[in-house]
Amino acid sequence: MFINFSEIPKHQNLFLDYLYNFNNVNEFYKHNFRSKENYNDVFKSVASSKKDKQFHISPIIKTQYSDFQTASEKTKNNIDALDNFNTIAIVTGQQVGILGGPLYTIYKILTAIKLANQFNERFEDYKFVPVFWLEGDDHDFNEVRSVNIFDTENQVLNIGYKSEIEDDDAKLSVGNINFDESINDFLNSLENSLRQSDFKEGLLNKLRNFYVQGKTFKQSFKELIFWLFDEYGLVIFDPQDISVKQLLKPIFAKEINNFQAHTEKLIQRSADLEELYHAQVKVKPVNLFYHTDDGRYSVEPVDEIFKLRRKRKQFTKEEILNEIEEHPERFSPNVLLRPICQDYLLPTGFYIAGPSEISYFAQITPLYDFYKISTPIIYPRTSVTLIEKNVNAALDKFDLTLKDIFSNLNELKHKVIAGLSENNIDTSFVNAETEIELIFDRIKENLFAIDKTLVDASEKYKEKVSSVLNELKAKAIKAQENKHETTVRQLTRISHLLYPNENLQEREINFSYFYNKYGMELIQKIFEEMSVNEFEHQIIII
Repeated sequence: MFINFSEIPKHQNLFLDYLYNFNNVNEFYKHNFRSKENYNDVFKSVASSKKDKQFHISPIIKTQYSDFQTASEKTKNNIDALDNFNTIAIVTGQQVGILGGPLYTIYKILTAIKLANQFNERFEDYKFVPVFWLEGDDHDFNEVRSVNIFDTENQVLNIGYKSEIEDDDAKLSVGNINFDESINDFLNSLENSLRQSDFKEGLLNKLRNFYVQGKTFKQSFKELIFWLFDEYGLVIFDPQDISVKQLLKPIFAKEINNFQAHTEKLIQRSADLEELYHAQVKVKPVNLFYHTDDGRYSVEPVDEIFKLRRKRKQFTKEEILNEIEEHPERFSPNVLLRPICQDYLLPTGFYIAGPSEISYFAQITPLYDFYKISTPIIYPRTSVTLIEKNVNAALDKFDLTLKDIFSNLNELKHKVIAGLSENNIDTSFVNAETEIELIFDRIKENLFAIDKTLVDASEKYKEKVSSVLNELKAKAIKAQENKHETTVRQLTRISHLLYPNENLQEREINFSYFYNKYGMELIQKIFEEMSVNEFEHQIIII
C-alpha cells in the first residue's frame, strides 16, 4: 500500500514538487530522477571524470576495513570495483546517531542496496556499488545521543546517553566522542524497556559489543551498520580518515582561492528558492570548517584575512593555504561543500536523499558547476511505516486508513467514537449553534428598534452562550470517550505505534524495537517488500 506524500502532514512544498511536479523545480536541479532515459548520460559522465583523477580510493577503504576481517566477499569485491572505470557508486549517508538513529537510516541504506541490485541487472556495461558515507563531523550532540522506542505500554520512550558531555568532548566532532561508563546505563535502560523476546539476548549482546566504553560514536555506528548490511555488499566509507583529507587538499585550496566566484551564485540561488519555497541552508562565503583543540569553527574571509568565527585566530591567504597543504585533517566541508567532496572522491551516479537533503541539494548546483564535478542524480529514499499484523487488524476493525492515522489523536478518537455512538454529538451541537444564531438575530432586530447600543451587548451575551455550549460539548465528548474507554485505549495505541509524537514512525523510532521482536529477518523482509520505484510513502505489514 502506498500513500501520496501530499496527504501526509509536515512535508515542504519543494520536496513535494520535486517528487510530483518536477517542471516547477527544474531550474534548481541538474537531473530529473524520473527520466530513466538520461541515466546512461550520467553514467558516462561519471566514468569519464575518473580519467582525470590521480588517485585510487579502494586502497584507502581497504585500510579502513582492517578491523573487519569477516567482511563478505560481496563487500570486498565492491570495494575493489570502486576504482574501475565502469563502476558507479550509489551513495547515501547519515549522522552517526547512537544505535543507528531513527529507522530512516535503515531505509536509506536499503534503498541504495536495492537500487544497485536493480541497476546491476539492467545496465550490463556498468557495475553499481552501494556506499554509505559516515557523517561524523557534525557537532550537534543532542541529535545523536538518544533513541526512541516503544515501551511495554506502547508509549514512546526516549533513552539517552548522557544529557551533557564534558568540556573536552564538546570540542570534538560528535563522531570522535568516546563513550564513557555511562554507555552501560544507556544499554541497561534499553534492556529494561524492551519486551522479552527470542531475539532480545542476541540483540543486546551485539549492541554491548559495539557500544562499549572507549569506542567512539563513529566506530560503534560503523560496527552496527557493518553487522546489519555487510552481507548485502554495502561499502562503508569514513571521510574523516587522514588519507581521505590528503586527497581533498585540491578542493579545500580551490575553496579558499576562489570562493568569491561561487558565493554570489549561491546567494542568488538561495534568494530564488526563498521566493518560491525555502532555502534549507544559510550560505556562507567559505564552505569550510577549521578544527582546533577547542572546537570546530567556520572560516570567514575579512578583507585579505581568513578568520575563525568566534575565535581570535586568523590566517593570511598564504598561511591558510599552507595549513591546507600541511594539515588537511584540520579542515572539513560544511553541508554545501560536503557533496562536492563526496562526489570528487567517489564515482557517484546517485545520491539517496531524504526530504531535507533534497531541499539543500537545490542550492548546490552552482558548486558542482564551479568545481566541474559530475552532478549525481538525487534519488528519494524509500519511506516506510511498519505495521504489525495485530495493529493492522485493529485498523480494519475501526475501518481506518493510514490517512486517518496521520492526524491529531483527538480528531481520530472523535471520528471513530462518533461513528460508534447512537447520538451524533457534532450534529446536535451544530444544530444548537444554528438555532442560537437565529434566536440572537431576531433579538438584535428588536433591540435595534429599541436602543442601538444594546446590539453590541447582545453579541457579548451570544458569545457567552456559545462558550457555555462549547464547554458542554467538551464534557459530552469526554463522556462518550469514557463510555468507549476500550476503544479510546486501542486508538491511542494505534496512533502511538504508527504516528508517534505526531510524526512519521521512521523519523521517531529506532530499529532495535522491531529487531527485538522479529530479528534479522525483519531487515530481509523490508528489503524484499520495499519499492524503490514508487516515490510514495509505503506501508509494510510485518
